[in-house]
Amino acid sequence: MTTSPEPRAVEIPRPEVDCTVIGAGPVGLLTAVFLGRSGLRVAVVERWPQRYPLPRACTIDHEALRILQAAGLMAGHADLFEPSQGERGGYEFRNGEGELLQAIDWNRTAESGWANTNGFHQPDLEEALEGLALATPGVSVHRGWTFHSLTQDDGGVTARLAPTELPDEAVEVRSTWLIGADGANSAVRTHLGIGVEDSGFHADWLVVDYRPLAEEKWSAFVTQYCDPAQPATAVNSGPGRRRFEFMRPTGMSAEELGRDSTAWRLMAPWGVTPRTARLERHAVYTFRGRWARSWREGSVFLAGDAAHLMPPFLGQGLCAGLRDARALSWRLGMVHRALATPDVLGTYGPERSGHVREIIDEAVAAGRVICELDPGRAAVRDAAMRGRASDPDAVTRNPPHPRLGEPSLTPFERDADGRLAPQGWVRIAGQEGLFDDVVGGGWQLISRVGDPADALSDEDTSWFWRIGGVSADVSGRGALQDVDGAYARWFAEHDCEALLARPDFYVLAAGEHGDIPRFVSRLRQVLRPAAEEG
Repeated sequence: MTTSPEPRAVEIPRPEVDCTVIGAGPVGLLTAVFLGRSGLRVAVVERWPQRYPLPRACTIDHEALRILQAAGLMAGHADLFEPSQGERGGYEFRNGEGELLQAIDWNRTAESGWANTNGFHQPDLEEALEGLALATPGVSVHRGWTFHSLTQDDGGVTARLAPTELPDEAVEVRSTWLIGADGANSAVRTHLGIGVEDSGFHADWLVVDYRPLAEEKWSAFVTQYCDPAQPATAVNSGPGRRRFEFMRPTGMSAEELGRDSTAWRLMAPWGVTPRTARLERHAVYTFRGRWARSWREGSVFLAGDAAHLMPPFLGQGLCAGLRDARALSWRLGMVHRALATPDVLGTYGPERSGHVREIIDEAVAAGRVICELDPGRAAVRDAAMRGRASDPDAVTRNPPHPRLGEPSLTPFERDADGRLAPQGWVRIAGQEGLFDDVVGGGWQLISRVGDPADALSDEDTSWFWRIGGVSADVSGRGALQDVDGAYARWFAEHDCEALLARPDFYVLAAGEHGDIPRFVSRLRQVLRPAAEEG
């Protein structure tokens, strides 16, 4: 259970660090943890003196949980997340009469080894992440400090910061890099003059979080009620919590929508009343899709909501931010340790922007379906969705799985290249668990034919280990066993025998077992560490 932290003394940031992170939300804290583990000195700066105690994001997917696993958080905090349940795939679209129109398959163990979709309480996650950050050598968290400005030169970034309550008592912090993870209204992005693109979709919604006082039975983890009279969403928002979202009807002001009396009135048809529930939070948001035109300016990077914003209809907002944290941190960590050329930093923005744009487009498309207020057009929509649902093979569909954007570190030669790599349960020498815990994360060479290391020269093998690489034979003929068949299924689906996965779990290369030396050669060309140049 989340507790409100005691106010801490405003600790002055060190005058010089390797990286300054502006924003101590989940994205900023997670980025700091990964960077600290790579040996960087990191200062996390947050303008609010205490963590925000109320719900915000409430769904998280399998890939994001794998990223949290890589940070070491899941070992002690897996109980923070409640997997999707329900009869027809977990995510339902229903019309105004309650008729099922479409279902999406969220009830499954997904490619990353975790439940496809999970509910959680954001304050609990932030508490765990901040504890992890404070326990990471080299990382400091400075609450109650506000970012004011920055300057850049060839050597790095100088940030001007001040105590939030004493804006005239500014200090300067010098760092090689600075990351703006400071939310949708990012002061870093604004200071840099980076503009945003807009999807053209926007709608005001009331978000209501409550704790049931009586048992509730729901047919799905998430239900979208596509009712032109009152579009609504019901979602499991973590252990012991639920959320409703209601679109602002025509003729109702945002002020009226935001009243607690309105929240109770709108939830009443589902039996949610002051007698059956305790209201935790209600607030009006404008749901929209936006993205920054650039994610990097010199030695300054954007991540999380500072870089992108999407309607919540696919539950992907926070997930996208955690992907940013992993994609950026492994690059900065390798550059810091002289294991990669700074050129690898140039692909962070294009890869992530292209990936997240596809998810934004899908979330906006779902929003346009859900937010239809015209009864005639809603009837046409219902008929079309009903027709698709009559096909047994089309009753459920999977969530989006975009490829990385371009230009990318990954040359796209096969369909698997630039797509999410698998993680399954494995067993070796009596130890059983998820691959990243048992064998290791980082760079992964995996083959279903034999030991990938046997295909490499001694020099390539030594280099691969030096950058944190691991190799594994999942054929079942060696010591390692593919317990749940996840690797056998993935290789069969993609018609290949071997893969090389990146530290952010995306495929750098896939192909035949005999291609493994070429995979490693390609990786060395991509990274071009200083020791190998010239």
